[in-house]
Amino acid sequence: MAEDKIKTNEPQKGVEGSNLQWAPQAWAHLELVRSKSPLIQCITNFVSMDFMANTLLSAGASPAMVHSVDEIPEFTPKALGVCINMGTLTPDWLPGMKLAAEVANQCKKPWVLDPVAAGGTSFRLKACLEMMNLKPSVVRGNGSEILALFKGSVDSNSKGVDSVYCSGDAVEAAKSLAQQSGSVVAVSGAVDYITDGDRVVCVHNGVPMLQKITASGCSVTALIAAFLAVDPSHAIEATASALAIFGVASEIGMDIARGPASLRTSLIDSLYGLDEATALGRVRISCL
Repeated sequence: MAEDKIKTNEPQKGVEGSNLQWAPQAWAHLELVRSKSPLIQCITNFVSMDFMANTLLSAGASPAMVHSVDEIPEFTPKALGVCINMGTLTPDWLPGMKLAAEVANQCKKPWVLDPVAAGGTSFRLKACLEMMNLKPSVVRGNGSEILALFKGSVDSNSKGVDSVYCSGDAVEAAKSLAQQSGSVVAVSGAVDYITDGDRVVCVHNGVPMLQKITASGCSVTALIAAFLAVDPSHAIEATASALAIFGVASEIGMDIARGPASLRTSLIDSLYGLDEATALGRVRISCL
């Protein structure tokens, strides 16, 4: 199977030691996505559709923005991975989200949840917790979103999609959430933390200006779904690889960007043109 081609030796602690295994593994994941072009079904918000689709295409995957309950029973089994994003949430979209997750589970296909602004309102939190009950393979959110899921309560300090917590503030909550849910939990921030409740992997790639590009987090969640689709047996490794590769592309793009708008374009170009030597030299992953 495709996932058997990925080396998953547990890395040593420390960025430099870890990269002896992690950087080649991240490149191998990207190569598999490019060669297999996995079909990734995305149920996502209106803001993110364009950037998400172009991110997947640039990485070599095939995006499909299919959310209708009339199509899901027939379409979702064809996808190799599913990305469900709670961004512009309405009651009309929830049945499709739940059905896609259920069909993915039935077909043993991985699916990834992005609990956008989970602590913003009671309606949104309830919907995100209902999706968590459907056992996503991976959950990726910022510090505020992961803490809201862990606590199961609305955050009175919520700023919508913007986190009021650093990613490091949510590591212990992420570990507990992973243990409770059985999902791999990824917390995005200046450092990205990925955990299954036991292991904690840290990704150090990326640039601060990503915070100024709408849907950058949504897009990396879709990339996680693509990497997971080609290596479903190693959710931590696939998630860390996707976060690192996206971060490397943003670093390369930042070298020529003049601001958020040009970074968005140069990031997509950099992801498309990323080569092995650059990936091996720039991926920075460690373990706690």
